[in-house]
Amino acid sequence: MATLKVPAQVPSPDQDSEQLRKAFQGWGTNEALIISILAHRNADQRKLIRGTYAATYGEDLLKDLQKELSSDFERAVLLWTLDPPERDAYLANEATKRLTSSNWVIMEIASTRSALELLKVKQAYQASFKKSLEEDVAYHTSGDFRKLLVPLVSTFRYEGDEVNMKLAKSEAKLLHGKIGEKAYNHEDLIRILTTRSKAQLSATLNHYNNEFGNAITKDLKADPGDEYLKLLRATIKCLTYPEKYFEKVLRLAINKTGTDEWALTRVVTTRAEVDLQRIAEEYQRRNTGPLDRAIAKDTSGDYKSFLLALAGNDD
Repeated sequence: MATLKVPAQVPSPDQDSEQLRKAFQGWGTNEALIISILAHRNADQRKLIRGTYAATYGEDLLKDLQKELSSDFERAVLLWTLDPPERDAYLANEATKRLTSSNWVIMEIASTRSALELLKVKQAYQASFKKSLEEDVAYHTSGDFRKLLVPLVSTFRYEGDEVNMKLAKSEAKLLHGKIGEKAYNHEDLIRILTTRSKAQLSATLNHYNNEFGNAITKDLKADPGDEYLKLLRATIKCLTYPEKYFEKVLRLAINKTGTDEWALTRVVTTRAEVDLQRIAEEYQRRNTGPLDRAIAKDTSGDYKSFLLALAGNDD
């Protein structure tokens, strides 16, 4: 369930391009006009605007936005305006330069995008950075993290609803055995998580819970401080209940001393056209107030206005 609100009557790409050009002219940038246009256009419409802007003015809309805007507002608008595969490729490349944070962002992209979406991300990555995503992930990670992340970004996961219950039972038993042995990086455990369809994996994990009395994520908390186990639990949550994963990312980004604008911007800009409504519902269920109120409280200015517009609350 998306939160993006697109008007019933959408101006043509030519009209939107002209208005954006006007927003950049004069003594100061008209940020409100930029928000009123870009925060209310879907990915296809934004792509048409970029193409029309380039054809009309001979300039890249993204570069003009970069020149006119600044700080967290600039980052949010640029990420949002990028075509989704380009955006994910950019985020993944950026993540490989930020040490341990790369693990989470790369896992997030690989686990929550469809097989075709992930393929397009990898194609965009190659086009932009002249190397493969798999190559960079392998180079910038090591040990257990590499064992998990490389196959995670390499797979083309089947997306059908069919479930083999016999297989689910046998693989639940296998997973329980490896976790009992503390063989958290065993090739069979990695294989099941990184290659099985989400429907098959959910059946396996449900059987694990029913048969052994604990959710697998609980059994993977043997060492709460272990970063690899944290990533493993997050991967399982991303694959099975992405709204719960993203709710936690937002809760940690907002409900602490100093907002994590990088995480907040990433979640809102990548999920507003997908499932931000479900994430907001999960957030309200787990916290004392609605997500948009929390965003409004922890942000300010044009950055706040833009995020709230993407979250479906222009007020």
